[in-house]
Amino acid sequence: MAKRDYYEVLGVARDAGTDEVKKAYRKLAVKFHPDKNPGDKAAEESFKELGEAYEVLSDAQKRANYDHYGHAGADRRSAAGAGSGRAGGFHDPFDIFREVFGGGGGGNVFEEMFGGGRSDPSQPQRGDDLRYDLEISFEEAANGCEREVSVTKPESCKTCTGSGVEAGSKIKNCTTCGGRGQVLSSRGIFSIQQTCPHCQGAGRVVEKPCRDCRGSGRRDQPSKIKLRIPAGVDTGSRLRSSGNGSAGMRGGPHGDLYVVLHVKAHEIFQRDGDDLLCEVPVGFVQASLGAEIEIPTLQGKANIKLPPGTQPGTMFRIKGRGIKNVQGHGQGDLHVRVLVEVPSHLTGPQKAKLEEFAALCNGKESPLRQGFFEKAKNFFK
Repeated sequence: MAKRDYYEVLGVARDAGTDEVKKAYRKLAVKFHPDKNPGDKAAEESFKELGEAYEVLSDAQKRANYDHYGHAGADRRSAAGAGSGRAGGFHDPFDIFREVFGGGGGGNVFEEMFGGGRSDPSQPQRGDDLRYDLEISFEEAANGCEREVSVTKPESCKTCTGSGVEAGSKIKNCTTCGGRGQVLSSRGIFSIQQTCPHCQGAGRVVEKPCRDCRGSGRRDQPSKIKLRIPAGVDTGSRLRSSGNGSAGMRGGPHGDLYVVLHVKAHEIFQRDGDDLLCEVPVGFVQASLGAEIEIPTLQGKANIKLPPGTQPGTMFRIKGRGIKNVQGHGQGDLHVRVLVEVPSHLTGPQKAKLEEFAALCNGKESPLRQGFFEKAKNFFK
């Protein structure tokens, strides 16, 4: 199905300012958020569509590209700039939501935006999102891998099955607020309605809280989580493991686990986007006479031919021996820089041979040096 115009998605004019775009996104994202529309696939797709539209129209460069080339330009621009987005090059719509609202996708954001004011503490609440920093090797980042991480996080209490209530105990109306969750506080001639300090606004209290979780319904428990790390990730890439965050309160859904990757430096290779750089030392005889040398790559060994007279710093490119693009857009190249090594600690016979070679030289074998000193003569006059 063809994509809708992004301006139409957000309901803004083509000359709308950034603040207007953000305001429109906030209003519609709240309306179509999956947590507010459980099981509604249409709302979920609308939420994703809103994320794409906002990501493009809120960025000046992406918006200009979209205005010029339409969706093809936006897809290409997003795919080129996305380090760890979802399929198609766009970032996760939940990440965008969190950035705009400055929250975790639940909790304060939902209390402020979805409840029209105070949320009901007696209702199920989504668990918090968690962050885990994971260090991986250069090869794991390049080739992809599977890792298992251990996380200690709040899980539903097994003793009370998350209710926070001791077996045989009951939940009753709070006697302080009479079950309303609010109390009136007098300040002179004024009366102010406030959240009940005894039940924290729930309107109900537990006669006897669970002895293991102390009435919270959750306990910290160790958990092992398997992750599939795609090929091509880099330092700063984020993986979202749905449902592996903290358990929700009173039976609410789990939050998500966000894994932030840190890639170790490699002893031989340096990364530049999807390309790799490798510096290979060669002897000055090999560089002078030409040779075929063996070089390492992430996919195994390879050979390159040095032509006679190869100069220091000469670059050779081996196509397709770089890093796989994390979005699936091909593979980078390996660039090999030649470092010509000058011999040291020469023996007497070696020095004699070099002196013999120097006596045979007339300058034509070193055109770069000869040209330099010709140009420098003017400075010596």
